Amino acid sequence: MKNIIDKLYNTKTLDDSEFVELIDCTDTDYLFSQAVKQRKKYYGTDVYIRGLIEISNYCKNNCLYCGIRRDNISLTRYRLSKDDILSCADEGYELGFRTFVLQGGEDLHYSDDEICSIVYGIKNSHPDCAVTLSIGEKSKDSYRAYKNAGADRYLLRHETADSEHYKKLHPKSMSLEVRKECLWDLKELGYQVGSGFMVGSPYQTKETLVKDLRFLEELQPDMIGIGPFLPHCDTPFANESKGSIERCLNLIAILRLMFPYSLIPSTTALASISPTGRERGILAGANVVMPNLSPNSVRSLYSLYNGKLSTGSEAAEAKNELSKLMQSIGYKIVTDIGNVKRNEA
Repeated sequence: MKNIIDKLYNTKTLDDSEFVELIDCTDTDYLFSQAVKQRKKYYGTDVYIRGLIEISNYCKNNCLYCGIRRDNISLTRYRLSKDDILSCADEGYELGFRTFVLQGGEDLHYSDDEICSIVYGIKNSHPDCAVTLSIGEKSKDSYRAYKNAGADRYLLRHETADSEHYKKLHPKSMSLEVRKECLWDLKELGYQVGSGFMVGSPYQTKETLVKDLRFLEELQPDMIGIGPFLPHCDTPFANESKGSIERCLNLIAILRLMFPYSLIPSTTALASISPTGRERGILAGANVVMPNLSPNSVRSLYSLYNGKLSTGSEAAEAKNELSKLMQSIGYKIVTDIGNVKRNEA
């Protein structure tokens, strides 16, 4: 296994069979040490913080795995106004955040003009900040408008790069082809683009995971977000098993070795599945954490899966605690916008 890890470190890619073998590697000490070595070449011990603002839990889609899916009638719905969102950004700025991630379901309530007004409002008040959008599939014209308003980055996880697997996770109205087209549009428009996938979703195999890695090789994203599949009680996948944190950590390390320049978050899902999940993600090669800036009153309502962490160190008010946590494992929180470094530092 050491030879395979060394090959990935040096060449940034493997044969399919080698990827399959590495996905469930048990020699994690060496795998993680090489991933950390690679990330330190580019980012040292810096961990970037992103202020997450969950703007709405309305969604027009009906993805089988998602707690905010359209047909979940048990969920109390909410959406934040422009003033609410700008207030969250103002509070985050005072806390030291310099990147804001506006995330939500595909909520048709927000027109393109309103999204542009929100983005412009944040950038106008805080010109030294970056704005990231994560609001789903839109037309190329919409993406262009958001970019012109000041949006810097866009997160759109492809979830799975296997078209048959995609069909098993999504309604007939959605397709992998459209998702990929959106990602290519975003790249063409000059966004810093983030994609990613669930680990352990129903019907996933190691072979489908290799397809995810191959698609990311094509896309060459700036940001890669992965996390373990966690079921929600009000979805068709309520009784499915959780994804493996061990496999997820292995894949974070693999992605770091493939894309040493990338910004890889240690996700909320990792912190939700394990009390030490966030630290373990950093120690496997991640370099971003995303505390929650949403109003306390709605944090628990953005319920993508059961057990989602929404208080404690996930809350933006606990930034000092998060900083101490990173220091305890040899890393430091930094507050700059953290642009992608395509070359070694």
